[in-house]
Amino acid sequence: MVTAPTPLEEELRALAGSVPDPELPVITLAELGVLRGLHLVGPGRVEVELTPTYTGCPAIEAMSADIERVLHDHGIPEVEVRTVLSPPWTTDAISAEGRRKLEEFGVAPPRPTAARHEQHAGGPVLVQLAIRCPHCGSTDTTLLSRFSSTACKALRRCEACREPFDHFKEL
Repeated sequence: MVTAPTPLEEELRALAGSVPDPELPVITLAELGVLRGLHLVGPGRVEVELTPTYTGCPAIEAMSADIERVLHDHGIPEVEVRTVLSPPWTTDAISAEGRRKLEEFGVAPPRPTAARHEQHAGGPVLVQLAIRCPHCGSTDTTLLSRFSSTACKALRRCEACREPFDHFKEL
C-alpha cells in the first residue's frame, strides 16, 4: 500500500528536486525527471531514489552528493541516495518547463513520444530526424556527431543560421 507523502517529505522532495543537473545547470533534477522518490525512514533519516538518464551516467555521483548536501543543510543528518534503474528513465520524464529551459539555453529538447509516434504512424521510420534549431527555429539541421559534451546529447548544426547546437537525444 502506497501512502501519501507527509508535508515534510513533500518539502524535502522539493528541496532535493531543486538541485541543478551538474551537466545542464539550467534544469533541475525534478524538471529532468530523475528524482523518483523521497521517503522519511526514521527520525532524521531520509532515503532518496534517483534514476540516471542512462546506465553508467557519470553525473549520478554528483547528483547524489548535491542532494545529500542540500538535505544535510536543511537539518537531515542521515541521507541515503539509492540508484534505481527500473523503470528506466526516458526523455518523456522531462517536464514541459524543463524542455522550455533547455531550448532557451540553446539545447534542442527531445521530442515527446507522442510526437515521435505521429511522425512515423502508418509509414516507415525516418532515418533523418526533423530537429528544430533552438536559435532560429529552422528544421534544416545536420547531425555533426552522435555525441556532444555528454553521451545523452548529439551535436547538430543549423543550415539556416549556421549555428551549432546540442540536441538532447530521445530515449
